[in-house]
Amino acid sequence: MAAIRAEGLTKVYGDLRAVDGVSLEVAEGEFVGVLGPNGAGKTTLLEMVEGLRRPDGGTVEVLGERVWPRNAGLLPRIGVQLQASAFFERLTAREQIRTFAALYGVSPARADDWLERVGLGEKAASRVEDLSGGQAQRLSIACALVHDPDLVFLDEPTAALDPQARRNLWDLLSGINDSGRTVVLTTHYMDEAEALCDRVAVMDAGRVLQVGAPADLIRDLGAPARTLEDVFLHLTGREYRA
Repeated sequence: MAAIRAEGLTKVYGDLRAVDGVSLEVAEGEFVGVLGPNGAGKTTLLEMVEGLRRPDGGTVEVLGERVWPRNAGLLPRIGVQLQASAFFERLTAREQIRTFAALYGVSPARADDWLERVGLGEKAASRVEDLSGGQAQRLSIACALVHDPDLVFLDEPTAALDPQARRNLWDLLSGINDSGRTVVLTTHYMDEAEALCDRVAVMDAGRVLQVGAPADLIRDLGAPARTLEDVFLHLTGREYRA
């Protein structure tokens, strides 16, 4: 069974077609990246797949069920890390994740275990506002995983992180997928897509231009030492700008 099956998804804002007839299928256990520059429509696409935004056209099924109208039965089976982390004010890292855990009936002990798993055990008593950018992102991801979902959505989880913090987070993200979960990641970093994803959907101006394994997309250009930047140039006729 496909974890995600989207057909003809469309979202329009006035004259802007933010998502323009996108079809995409993700198999169970896959790590799929949606790659494109800012404004490509990646976040809007994810929000429709997650059931957070109503499509103007098309259909989407997640784990075999329709997501719109809002399907509350899917909520325990999916985890969502939003592009902008939203935490409760003045709570410590431990209090944050225990609060998220309580929403799903998960024990405090399991919540504390997730802090350890994302490398934040020593920061459990620190307030979120005192965490570094990379630490806050790790906490956000832990909160999305605390209820052990089958499918995880990560919206530009390494945005605004320095190169070392990004690579540290890659190890965590790889581990999430290795545990058998399906992961969908949006990113505008070419190297991130190449390092993490089984397949990528290259997106621009609301459309998915091509889908495939990073190595296959590069190889299909028929020249050595190509990169996903070259794939984007080949598909759009312009250089990639994050």
